Amino acid sequence: MSQQGGGAQEAMQKFGRFLSGMVMPNIGAFIAWGFLTALFIPTGWMPNETLAQVGGPMSKWLIPLLIGFTGGFAVNGHRGGVMGAIATSGVIAGSDIPMFLGAMIMGPLGGVIIKKFDNAVRDSIPGGFEMLVNNFSLGILGGLLAILAFEVVGPIVSAANDILRSGVEGIVAAGLLPLASIIIEPAKVLFLNNALNHGVLSPLGIQQAQEFGKSAFFLLEANPGPGFGILIAYWLFGKGMAKSSSPGAMIIHFLGGIHEIYFPYILMKPILIVAAIAGGMSGVFTLVMLNGGLIAPASPGSIFAIIAMTPSGSALFANLSAVAVATAVSCAVASVFIKMSKDVDDESLETARENMADMKNRGRDLPMEKKVSGKDLKVIVYACDAGMGSSALGAAALRKKLKKDGYTDISVTNCAIGAIPSEAQLVISHEKLAERALADSPQAEHIWVRDFTQNNVYEIVTERLKAAAVGTSAPAEEEASAEPRIGAGVLLKENIKVGLPSVSRENAVAEAGKLLVAGGYVGEAYVQGMLNREKDISTYIGKGIAIPHGENAVKSAIKKTGIVILQYPEGVKFGDETAHLVIGIAGMGNDHLAILANIATMIGDYSDEQLEALFTTKNADDLYAAFMRED
Repeated sequence: MSQQGGGAQEAMQKFGRFLSGMVMPNIGAFIAWGFLTALFIPTGWMPNETLAQVGGPMSKWLIPLLIGFTGGFAVNGHRGGVMGAIATSGVIAGSDIPMFLGAMIMGPLGGVIIKKFDNAVRDSIPGGFEMLVNNFSLGILGGLLAILAFEVVGPIVSAANDILRSGVEGIVAAGLLPLASIIIEPAKVLFLNNALNHGVLSPLGIQQAQEFGKSAFFLLEANPGPGFGILIAYWLFGKGMAKSSSPGAMIIHFLGGIHEIYFPYILMKPILIVAAIAGGMSGVFTLVMLNGGLIAPASPGSIFAIIAMTPSGSALFANLSAVAVATAVSCAVASVFIKMSKDVDDESLETARENMADMKNRGRDLPMEKKVSGKDLKVIVYACDAGMGSSALGAAALRKKLKKDGYTDISVTNCAIGAIPSEAQLVISHEKLAERALADSPQAEHIWVRDFTQNNVYEIVTERLKAAAVGTSAPAEEEASAEPRIGAGVLLKENIKVGLPSVSRENAVAEAGKLLVAGGYVGEAYVQGMLNREKDISTYIGKGIAIPHGENAVKSAIKKTGIVILQYPEGVKFGDETAHLVIGIAGMGNDHLAILANIATMIGDYSDEQLEALFTTKNADDLYAAFMRED
């Protein structure tokens, strides 16, 4: 029973982190919206009817689209992000309320759909038609999903808002006003705060204020106390980025009145909704008991707006007391949960840096303290800057070894940093990219290496699998057929140059790039991207082989997948190492992965004599046969 409960809690935490991950990267947009709103709306600090018009489109269109893009991107990179944004536009158009919740649904859904489509058709697209298929599939599927969002998802979210409104109205009618927080606080975290406040509470408050001169309804949702208390608890007892970012969030929330700023902090730990409800209920109880209330809506819900909308007399003490009590109660409850939490994803960045420094000092590849057990390990991802060369080699080598050992149910893939899938459990990246990889996939265990092919990752993984007594099985025929295939035109014999005289590393990389340009694989900008990549991290991979390729910034210069091979019998110096084969790569899809798998095999299995033969052969056919074999 406890294992089931623990699994449910872990799943809830992962779900919350994923939702939070859609919002946190876009906090800047929330701040911009809050800044403009706080200044220029009629009840703002500097009312301006013209400039106030800027905030509306930001809350209705900009922020939901950013959330939708981020959600789709987390699932399937840039294509997933674009698909998520297209789908989100449909749910926005179909509703009159800010569709933050709709965006959090449609963004990831769009990413999932385009990812499944790409996986289904990847191996069947004729050479040269990749861009055509990619663009039209995105447009057609995106348009259909936008229609679905407009016709189905938008009305469902609006109906959920109506249900919440009815619940609040029923509680109010029963005279149980503090219990309204049971609905209001969760609804706020789902970004339905504006719909509840302006659609339910403000109309009720206006009627009451006309009769009694003030109303408590105006302060039910606008009370900053519940969120403020949670942010204080993070500041006192949190870890990592959650702790360091909370003071800034406090200012924006409490003084600026932008409550949306604290919602992601609850989404990271969904149990904290209990703290928000407790704070909200205690604040409402205090407000009613002391007969507080406002004369008009506090918009935005900052402490300044609350004071400005408070009528003269004892109401000021009552309102400030309601805020203070709500803050104290939510902080007390949240502090208990945060101190009890053992989530390692909140590990401080400083600790991560110390681990990285320690790893470098000891001179060997070491994982972080977070470890995925062999029993649970299913998804391993190699990540590099561009996601096409060194990471693909490392993934191919590990995948082949695990498959040979019979571990066929473990997925080993590669990608660019910035596109690491959310389901990744173990991420292997270069030590120079450690902080970027950690920030991109905080949910995963990270192993940082100096060399993607010469490391101890295989030993780490197999040791855990054996310790967990994970069973092996013979590779199935369908799994073998699913291996990457060598696409037509990826490597042509005329793009293999043998017997070249030794040159500098920069010249060798540039020559590989020029050959890729001449072959129509890339644009001119890609060559400089290859040189930039080489300056940042050497592309020498061991055993006399280097695989220069462009940095992520020039990926758009790739026209189609291609590989060129330059043989230097006397070698080219890559730092302290000597490369005899310089293999230029431009990877658009997965066509090059099979050749990279062959390179990984050469590094792992070829004898020095076999490699020497490839380094000195005067026949390009020998190299072509070695790289293009289908076994």
